Amino acid sequence: MRLSIFFLLLCLVSCKSNQKLQNLPLDPTIHSQLKKDVSFLADDRLEGRLVGTDGELMAAEYCVTRFKEIGLKPMSAFPDYRQNFTLTKKPNPHSLSPTGDFVTQNVIGWIDNGADNHVIIGAHYDHLGYGHFGTLWDGDPEIHNGADDNASGTSAVMAIAKKIIEAGPKNNNYIFLLFSGEEMGLWGSNYYTKNSNVDLTKVNYMLNLDMVGRLNAERTLALNGTGTSPKWKKVLDKNNRSKLKLVKSESGVGPSDHTSFYNNDIPVIHFFTGQHSDYHKPSDDADLVNYTGIQDIVQYITNIVIDLDDEGKIAFSKTNDESEVVPDFKVTLGVMPDYLFDGLGMRIDGVKEGRPAFKADIKKGDVVIKMGDFEVKDMMSYMTALGGIAPGSTVQVTIIREGKTMEKEVSF
Repeated sequence: MRLSIFFLLLCLVSCKSNQKLQNLPLDPTIHSQLKKDVSFLADDRLEGRLVGTDGELMAAEYCVTRFKEIGLKPMSAFPDYRQNFTLTKKPNPHSLSPTGDFVTQNVIGWIDNGADNHVIIGAHYDHLGYGHFGTLWDGDPEIHNGADDNASGTSAVMAIAKKIIEAGPKNNNYIFLLFSGEEMGLWGSNYYTKNSNVDLTKVNYMLNLDMVGRLNAERTLALNGTGTSPKWKKVLDKNNRSKLKLVKSESGVGPSDHTSFYNNDIPVIHFFTGQHSDYHKPSDDADLVNYTGIQDIVQYITNIVIDLDDEGKIAFSKTNDESEVVPDFKVTLGVMPDYLFDGLGMRIDGVKEGRPAFKADIKKGDVVIKMGDFEVKDMMSYMTALGGIAPGSTVQVTIIREGKTMEKEVSF
């Protein structure tokens, strides 16, 4: 996942749109409702919300109920708030992911203002079930509840919907989309864009909330897709009155549902609070979620949406997508990068036991600045360096640890 960054406190009292933003009411019940939503979706009873299972169906039914409570209406094409579809996953000898026919649904509600253009705000609500595929857990199969990934984003979309209904912007229609099958390969968003009930050329922009439940002490929020419209930079900074630390990435392509919309020439932003040691593990539970952090992100996104309501249809821009230049890896360092790090190098957020980095005494918090002859300035140059290393090689890896530069000999 890519990264994005937080906001500056701008009080331009003379600006009509900022006056509207300042007057947005803060809902005193939002914290408890967010916790209620995440706790239900991440409960063991749903058995990890694997696409096509009874647990995922329970999650979809809950989301439909919440849409009705909030006041979202069904679209005429989906009178029961569901876009049902079946996809077939063929066997792959190199993959452990489940195969066969999967009957599932996207959940869709909207605010119909009779406007020409649509704004889509979405999140995926499925997860990994018992972790038979996609897991980073080394133990026996257990329920992967996916509280951060992505009950957090699902609950945030519902909170944003409620706040937009209360604020009452009128110049766009607002579509709220909860996708199935993201973990299987962006199934739900891909299906929607190929079978949309609206003209995609009339979609103003798309906001994707995937893993927004772990806002850290530095209040770092990753914003991916900032290069997909020239409008984003000013709007994203202007509305950062909560003093979030915004880490921005221009690419519109990433491993989440916004990619399906970017590929249809729609401006996108993916909101993301970062990877962590519980990612794709059974330990990603509701008690670890930062609900106050989600509330701040909900307010931030609501402010952006209201601010853009008077701006008309924003322009789309193609980005220089990292995925087009990612090398073919033949080796792995065995670390989890810190995707929220915006300094020089690649900071390590976790080290997997038994892998090359672990054996070389490379630790969490170390910043890699060189691998062999390759300078490492950021994630892309780290991946380029990794792609240039052959299996069986031993290279000198230069790191910074607590302000000190040192070299480690790493065998791949």
